[in-house]
Amino acid sequence: MEWKKLVELLKGHVVYLQTHNFPDPDALSAAYGMQVFLRANGVKSTICYAGKIEKNSTKRMLDVFGIEAVHIDEIPDMLEEDYIVTIDAQKYNSNITDFVGDEVACIDHHPTMIPCAYKYSDIRICGSCCSIVADYFIKSNTTMDTNTATALLYGLKMDTESFNRGVTDFDIEMYGYLHKLADNQKIISMYNNNMEIEDLHAYGEAIRNIQIYDNVGFAKISFDCPDALVAMISDFILGLDIVEFSVVYAVRDGGYKFSVRNETAVYHAGIVTARALDGLGGGGGHFSMAGGVILADRMKELGNNQDFAIRKRFMDSIKQEKLEYDTSEL
Repeated sequence: MEWKKLVELLKGHVVYLQTHNFPDPDALSAAYGMQVFLRANGVKSTICYAGKIEKNSTKRMLDVFGIEAVHIDEIPDMLEEDYIVTIDAQKYNSNITDFVGDEVACIDHHPTMIPCAYKYSDIRICGSCCSIVADYFIKSNTTMDTNTATALLYGLKMDTESFNRGVTDFDIEMYGYLHKLADNQKIISMYNNNMEIEDLHAYGEAIRNIQIYDNVGFAKISFDCPDALVAMISDFILGLDIVEFSVVYAVRDGGYKFSVRNETAVYHAGIVTARALDGLGGGGGHFSMAGGVILADRMKELGNNQDFAIRKRFMDSIKQEKLEYDTSEL
């Protein structure tokens, strides 16, 4: 990470910090933290996104932390020469829209699925994008206020499920830094009140149609629901004592949105998902968690029994992953 290089790159330009289309707490908090960092170093920026902020609990954090995130429809004057920094996302991924501006930089914690030649990139595999942003304050000796620290720590806790998922030593180090500065009582209040009554319908739907094959659990939600909720249900399915790999998918824009979780030492959730959804839309992610989509115009390729086709694709991908793992152990 060369923070001075990023600042110098962006100075003198109109700068947008673009999250993925349906920003979650990690994306919004990381974008906000980067906005504060850049402002402290002489660069103004605007947080923006396509899609929508779905859960009321996520919308609430905008008010609690004073985060201003603008939908692309409210930015009609974006120009090709304007600079975009993708936050918690990478250009060409299925979960981010290609805006008019120039994606010159990327700050992200996910594996790269489709390479892109940015002028500046800081892509580190860790539990939360907020951890990476916190490091910019440390390395540059930029003062961090309580509100920014609280927002970053909240995003870190949410994306790692309170340090139980995908967490690295780097995340723990950043937690130690943020914890000393944050309003931890506010985090407890936010973290313990992020489920909505409507979420119970999605949980009920998933419970009713769960299918388990060996140690793999599948659940379908036959109506549109927020990405964050699909992820929460995937975590919930993974909590079953006989499930070590969960695949949950919900209807989205005529296709499906997927959330995948893994707690085995054998399967890589990102690789399994990318292989299973190849040619249908796309997917990828970390060893322990991944996401993806099947696009509406590719649904016909699943045939008459869509659920069976999806389960078969994932099971075949898992078998291939296990075969590669067993071969590597020889």
